[in-house]
Amino acid sequence: MFNFLVTSIAGAWDRPGYEYDRGRFLEYTSDEIAARFRELKEPQIKALTELPCLFAYEGTDEPMRVGRLKRIKPRNDGRLLFIEPEFDTRVPPISFEQIKPFQVSLDIRDWELNRTHWAIKDEDLFQMLTDSGIVPGVAEIPKIEKADLPPVSAPEFQANSVGAFIGHVLDLDHGGREVFYRGHSNRTKYLLEPSIFRKDERGNFINRYAEDRMYRELLVSNSVDFQGDIYTLDRLVRMQHYSLPTRLLDITSNPLIALYFACKSNLDQDGEVVVFSMDQTQIKYFDSDTASCIANLTRLPQKSKDDVDYSSNDVRKFNRQNAVKQLLHFIKEEKPFFEGRIDPRHLRSVICVKGKHTNNRIAFQSGAFLLFGDDATLDEGGSPEIAVQRIAVVDKRSVIKQLDQLNINESTVFPYIESSAKYIAQKFSFKGA
Repeated sequence: MFNFLVTSIAGAWDRPGYEYDRGRFLEYTSDEIAARFRELKEPQIKALTELPCLFAYEGTDEPMRVGRLKRIKPRNDGRLLFIEPEFDTRVPPISFEQIKPFQVSLDIRDWELNRTHWAIKDEDLFQMLTDSGIVPGVAEIPKIEKADLPPVSAPEFQANSVGAFIGHVLDLDHGGREVFYRGHSNRTKYLLEPSIFRKDERGNFINRYAEDRMYRELLVSNSVDFQGDIYTLDRLVRMQHYSLPTRLLDITSNPLIALYFACKSNLDQDGEVVVFSMDQTQIKYFDSDTASCIANLTRLPQKSKDDVDYSSNDVRKFNRQNAVKQLLHFIKEEKPFFEGRIDPRHLRSVICVKGKHTNNRIAFQSGAFLLFGDDATLDEGGSPEIAVQRIAVVDKRSVIKQLDQLNINESTVFPYIESSAKYIAQKFSFKGA
């Protein structure tokens, strides 16, 4: 197993330190490994520093270097990861032409060399380099296998009934903050990320690079459904409702709805309810300027999003970038009097938004959303703005039956005739002896 680190900044690996956006961490990494690093606490950081590293640059012209990470430190409330690289002096620089025949063996995919990111690969880097003759035999270093990685942390609370769950919910102290909930049917697999950022089992983005095209295609093919929507956020809410991947993450103010979603599938896997709390001043509404700025990132082509430079603290300089001007154009289409001054911090944030209840499902589910900015992540342990707690859910079949007694079932959570028909058919199906 090894760290594969790619950057676009020339000479970055010759500097004493480098920062990654947290959103670039664990790209092109298998689900099984990524789940072990959903939180970055002392055990996880220790494991990362013990792994060998392959340091690379975007493109294939610059040589790669082998080494390790001397130090890893989360910064900016976990939004950035600062690392100190150290090269292994026994291993000379390695050209891409030397690595290319073994690219598949090392699980380095073609697109990886075109994107700044940090992946963890389940392959033996030193063994491959030695066996291939790229480097002479070096002293054996300790190997870390998947079994050696820190386990997925368990929630503090566990519920096996509706009563136990409600008891835990009522015992939580939120200090007067507003509270929302989200249900995960598999607590070790699902992360706090919107569907547009999700990856396949090997860590490849599924839909992210086609975000702007999917948005437009759905508008073209179903334009009548969106005629009453004023803001891009309104359209994203409707698209989310129709299962198009978006940068929205559904949350609810009703804990029983979240409990239902934690139990409705993956019946043999432990689920969880994630509890969010935040100051009321942090919550935005459908007509928020900040929400408009983030939502309209959807309409930018991926190349434009990649071209945005966030390194400068000069807001005026930031807004003079061509990609940002393009974004401003989209914002002013729905907000003609928008000042035309985007704060770059807002574009990379995660905010809570209360959208319009444009359909019965959102209304019944007491729905709200977390809206994710460009490469934005919400740490699995929460952030200063959004506190996170978890309740594990076991014995799901019993919990589902109890929820049905409280009229929380497929027919009511998804209030459409097809859902009602499916629920009624299941309710009256022959069970056998």
